[in-house]
Amino acid sequence: MLNDATGNTFKKVYIACGRTDLRYGVMGLATLVKTKFHLDPYDKGTLFLFCGCRTDRIKGLLWEGDGFLLLYKLLSDGRFKWPRNTDELKALTEEQYRLLMDGFTIEKGINESHPKYIA
Repeated sequence: MLNDATGNTFKKVYIACGRTDLRYGVMGLATLVKTKFHLDPYDKGTLFLFCGCRTDRIKGLLWEGDGFLLLYKLLSDGRFKWPRNTDELKALTEEQYRLLMDGFTIEKGINESHPKYIA
């Protein structure tokens, strides 16, 4: 589902930079979105992505209007290039989202010098 998503799939996509405790469940992540990042986790169609210490797995939180969808992706090979330099929430463009799901970094300047999937 996450790999096949296009700009029409999600209204907005945010990533929580830095590290998030992936032991959090639906309500823990929703509370984090609301209290730490001051956004509405009940915004229909908005995907919030989180990464823990190990960058081979991420969690996604999506409100579908009648309930939350909790997504968990564990890569069989490789790692996500997750921004670790801050504890903020960043909005992603469709291109940045695609780069992240394809294993590339979303930070400027790095893809040009390292255009390979990080394995």
